[in-house]
Amino acid sequence: MRPLLLGVLGCSLVLSVHAMYSASDDVVELTPSNFNREVIQSDSLWLVEFYAPWCGHCQNLTPDWKKAATALKGIVKVGAVDADQHKSLGGQYGVRGFPTIKIFGANKNKPEEYQGGRSSQAIVDGAMNILRTLVKDRMSGKSGGSSYNKQSGGGGGGGGSKKDVVELTDDNFDKMVLESDDVWLVEFFAPWCGHCKNLEPEWAAAATAVKEQTKGKVRLGAVDATVHQGLSSRYGVRGFPTIKIFRKGEEPEDFQGGRSRGDIIEKAVDLFSENAPAPEVLEILSEDVLKKTCEDSQLCIIAVLPHILDTGAAGRNGYLEVMAKMADRYKKKMWGWLWTEAGAQMELEASMGIGGFGYPAMAAINTRKMKFALLRGSFSENGIHEFLRELSVGRGSTATLGGGTMPKIHIAEAWDGKDGQLPVEEDYDLSDVDLDDDFEKDEL
Repeated sequence: MRPLLLGVLGCSLVLSVHAMYSASDDVVELTPSNFNREVIQSDSLWLVEFYAPWCGHCQNLTPDWKKAATALKGIVKVGAVDADQHKSLGGQYGVRGFPTIKIFGANKNKPEEYQGGRSSQAIVDGAMNILRTLVKDRMSGKSGGSSYNKQSGGGGGGGGSKKDVVELTDDNFDKMVLESDDVWLVEFFAPWCGHCKNLEPEWAAAATAVKEQTKGKVRLGAVDATVHQGLSSRYGVRGFPTIKIFRKGEEPEDFQGGRSRGDIIEKAVDLFSENAPAPEVLEILSEDVLKKTCEDSQLCIIAVLPHILDTGAAGRNGYLEVMAKMADRYKKKMWGWLWTEAGAQMELEASMGIGGFGYPAMAAINTRKMKFALLRGSFSENGIHEFLRELSVGRGSTATLGGGTMPKIHIAEAWDGKDGQLPVEEDYDLSDVDLDDDFEKDEL
């Protein structure tokens, strides 16, 4: 009886984790097979949650998300994607943490991140504000209908622009691809090929997304193999479409993944991460350094290191080496990595609840949401890895950055890499001071 009871409890626990939404809810369950039809081709405003079943914050959001979906039924569409199961969809829209909520409005190909509160009332209020703006724009002629239909001419694929797919030929292939430091995904196609026609909108959409997500370091190209037969013969192309991966100085390899835009984007981002150098750990010397690093990243990892007089150059370099190793380990996340000396940026320290003691300290900041989390464990590879791992799966404890805005950043002088020097005390010449008079005074 006991094993049976444990089995039932185990099954119920598994079901409670995975069945966050059901057919009886007003939340539309979205997958790679229905996302294009339901969301991209729709004229409706959509709010879509990307979640993972094991994520605590996602589980907390579920009842409010369901309640908001019921309140908005027939007005605004509310959906949910299990991004742990459907990683390609999450990768396609740059989801790196859970839960992430995206707004699919007038331009379905460029969703915006929802920045509002997570209560059902806040979600409903936010959706209605977005809807009013959308209607106002349509009334003024700024937009109308589905942007998907506009860009694809009403076709069945859509979601991207062919301008981001590089047309490759016998004449430009070597210079563009083989001599490039970038990674290339190249499709060899034939105009009469049905599978190639089906792939075309997916390839175009992926090209646009990959260009943005990899900052142009992974590129998508296409070769008409019926015209440029020399290229197709050189690379042993026997069927269409054939996709090959090209890295500088290496033999090309066949692309083995799926053919949806999500699959292509996911593979391209992985290729980018594999070939990308670790992000540089930068010293916060000005507001521009902080702004540029953090605005370009979902998370900014900021360390406040002890004063140079407390650690010397060797101690500081030890801390920076730990940070560099962790930046390399988490380079796929494309986070920003920064450091400052204790006392150099007091407002920043205060906004994160650091200051005056406990150095070295570390915080992870999301500047879009003005939220941060503090490292509670040791400033070591294991301690930082555990901290970042918890954050990346949505389990970390977060707080609002002090004042809800980025603090003032002071101009600082860059560390010269050397040990600190104590201030030089002035030497006083006492030869001209007559001390004898003081000693000759009568005692009391």
